[in-house]
Amino acid sequence: MTNIALDVIGQARMYLEYAGKLSGENRSDDDMAYKRDVLDYKNFLITELPNGDFADTIARQYCFDQWHFLFLNELQHSKDETLSAIAQKSLKEVTYHLRWSSEWVVRLGDGTEESKEKMQRAIDDVWMYTGEMFTQTDEEKALVNEGILPDASKLLSVWTDELKRVLNEATLDLPTDEWMQEGGKNGVHTEYLGFILAEMQYLPRAYPDATW
Repeated sequence: MTNIALDVIGQARMYLEYAGKLSGENRSDDDMAYKRDVLDYKNFLITELPNGDFADTIARQYCFDQWHFLFLNELQHSKDETLSAIAQKSLKEVTYHLRWSSEWVVRLGDGTEESKEKMQRAIDDVWMYTGEMFTQTDEEKALVNEGILPDASKLLSVWTDELKRVLNEATLDLPTDEWMQEGGKNGVHTEYLGFILAEMQYLPRAYPDATW
């Protein structure tokens, strides 16, 4: 899990470095990560949820990994050469992430009575946060039309089919609730993101001239 975290941090740095250049203000990846306020963050709510127990962590990781793999597979064909290069590099890492998390879903779901109960409960709990991965803001829609971003809404059916396949192997049930929690990509977050940023940003803000 530490290796996966390091991979994702490395991917985030590449995106943030590029975003800093596009801002026209020559902002570094550290500036983008440590010097933005909570409302300036646009992310899936599923990524800011607490770790919970191991089943919670695996459920969240698998649902995201499955989307991430499909998204990067399409993003590598972006007309934006930088995004395409990031996607191609990241896809190799995320392929491993997906294999790891999906295997744990099966291992826990088809394990003991207790692990099965916890894994099913974790999938049910995280379910309402998955729909946001397939919605698009107006800005994203414009980038889709320009061939820069893939159309995330078209990934839903494949994502669902893969989820069904893995859950079936794990002897788990696919949730049927259609109501989804959204807002993260518009800057409306859960209370958890504030705590994450407070811990992550404390040192760089307290000592802005410090270097690693």
